[in-house]
Amino acid sequence: MSALRVLRAGPGVTVQDMGRPGYLGFGLSRGGAADRLALSEGAALLGQDTDLAALEMAGFGGVFEAMQDLRIALSGAPMSASIDGTRIAWNASHALPQGARLEIGGVTAGCYGYLHVGGGFDTPIRLGSRAAHLAAGLGTPVAAGQILSVGVDPKPDRVGLCLDPDPRFEGGRVRLLAGPQTRLFSSDELARFLSDPFRRDTRGNRMGVRLIPSDAPYASQAGLSVLSEVVVPGDVQITGDGTPFVLMTECQTTGGYPRIGTVLAADLPRVAQAPAGATLRFEFAETETASRIEAAEARRIATLRNRLRRLIRDPAEIRDLLSYQLISGAIAGNEPG
Repeated sequence: MSALRVLRAGPGVTVQDMGRPGYLGFGLSRGGAADRLALSEGAALLGQDTDLAALEMAGFGGVFEAMQDLRIALSGAPMSASIDGTRIAWNASHALPQGARLEIGGVTAGCYGYLHVGGGFDTPIRLGSRAAHLAAGLGTPVAAGQILSVGVDPKPDRVGLCLDPDPRFEGGRVRLLAGPQTRLFSSDELARFLSDPFRRDTRGNRMGVRLIPSDAPYASQAGLSVLSEVVVPGDVQITGDGTPFVLMTECQTTGGYPRIGTVLAADLPRVAQAPAGATLRFEFAETETASRIEAAEARRIATLRNRLRRLIRDPAEIRDLLSYQLISGAIAGNEPG
């Protein structure tokens, strides 16, 4: 059995996959990776299925030891990483030989980094998923001393590939779809919302991300008289103190705060990965435009493997090889010893 031994783990390390769709009616949100795009990027690097589980590392990784020869890939928020003391590239796949020690430090941008293994983590399945859903009491954070089983690797020899990730680790512009409660906000309040450079608060987790307005709190014309309704990841609630709150993967399933809109799924990784203090701005997209955006994003994710390149370039494939300075540092051979 292949496995990865956990020697040390940060407090926010959990096993995650694409989550549990279909349980909303039972009071269980989908859960799964906070940055689902990172799962697709890791799967592309290893040439395996996107549904396989990986380790999600919130802010800090840990120290791990390979119990057999393994392949790994690193995706999501970049973090410092090394194998037996040698620094390795992020957004890339690597061999992790038996007994080798993988050390992953803190994030250098963004919030959530991901460690993938060839074959995926073969941990227990609960309600159709291996993902820890801490808000629902499903699963626990990964801890030191734990041995994580690894599934059968479909391509054990394929390593040394890298991928330029979609830039999403510094905040930025986020697109919204209007919903039935958007009309509860006045045109002036909506205009102010769209021009406001919100700062990502330090208070945020897998349930939701709090945003700090630059000026006065927001208010809807309905006040707080909205009946509780079904809510989903991406909904932007205006809470009782007038602060926008973007619901994330482990959000509750119903809520009574008015929702000013819903972040497109294509842009939700940008919200998840925005570090504390990062600026986020919103803009509404028409329904047809939103559909085109989501379709284009689905096509882009489906073709991530076409964008892979080698970490170390083969000179035979470098067309402009002769334009490189290849003899820098050469010596004549007769220098005094």
